[in-house]
Amino acid sequence: MGANALRDRARRIVGSRWFQAVIIGLILCNAVALGMETYVDDTLAGAVHLLYAAEVVFVTVFAAELLLKVFAYGRAFFRDPWNWFDMLVVGIALVPASSAFSVLRMLRILRILRLISVLPQMRTIVTALFRSVPGMGTVIGLLLIIVYTAAVLGERLFHDVDPEHFGDLGTTLYTMFVLLTTEDWPEVAQPVMERQPMAWVFFVGYIVLTAFIMLNLVIGVIVTALEQEVNAERWQEDQELELEQHRSVMRRLEELTEQVSRLSEQVRELGGGGREVGGQAPGGQSPGGKSAAAAQAEDPEAAATVRGAESGAVQ
Repeated sequence: MGANALRDRARRIVGSRWFQAVIIGLILCNAVALGMETYVDDTLAGAVHLLYAAEVVFVTVFAAELLLKVFAYGRAFFRDPWNWFDMLVVGIALVPASSAFSVLRMLRILRILRLISVLPQMRTIVTALFRSVPGMGTVIGLLLIIVYTAAVLGERLFHDVDPEHFGDLGTTLYTMFVLLTTEDWPEVAQPVMERQPMAWVFFVGYIVLTAFIMLNLVIGVIVTALEQEVNAERWQEDQELELEQHRSVMRRLEELTEQVSRLSEQVRELGGGGREVGGQAPGGQSPGGKSAAAAQAEDPEAAATVRGAESGAVQ
């Protein structure tokens, strides 16, 4: 079996559903094992060696999976950012368990995030989030401008009324963030409104503008990016299907062209044979249906010419 055949077989194995299901199951089991390690000092003190053996098995299987993908896809493996993410997450487990790298060893829990790279639906959501960053950044920037402007205005208006929440710019910014979440905002607004009844205009306007309008704009940008990502995947699938259909139609046309060429050749052969057979009638007759003697009787000059030629041939 050649290298190309082995590579094709490895590609089929890696892309099969049962292989992906096995990897997902191992990731979930690894997540459970990592969670059980938090009880090693207390409840599961006697299971340290068992958990360590499970860790070795999981890391070995994940490393073998990556090596199989590298062999199956070759250089194309490194063009996918998700494969780099998998290599980083699995590579962290290979860091020596020394005190200098203890923090990196704690990042083994990131292996649970491999579910994102394995499940296509999760990949779609995360990719849409990254693609929405430019538009979302613009909306968030506008939101920060509004929060900062409201903080400066609130500090100027309510500094003497409620110094606990509006004492300085930093405190007021934190208060504006609390109002943005709409969590316990009446506790902030009520003391101010007791002394300044018209302060509700400031609080209601700020909450409507930030919590109800700007945050919904952020959600809208994310939803739009997710819709575009889903449509892009569907468009890619449609393009692949159309390409396959086009190739099938072209192969069929080539087959029909060959059949028509063969039929045309057969028709030409049959037509040529018919003309050769029809050039001389049976019994020495001419194509007009008359014998040579009858033709000579009708034309005396032609008969004399023929007799002269025959006598010359005898001499």
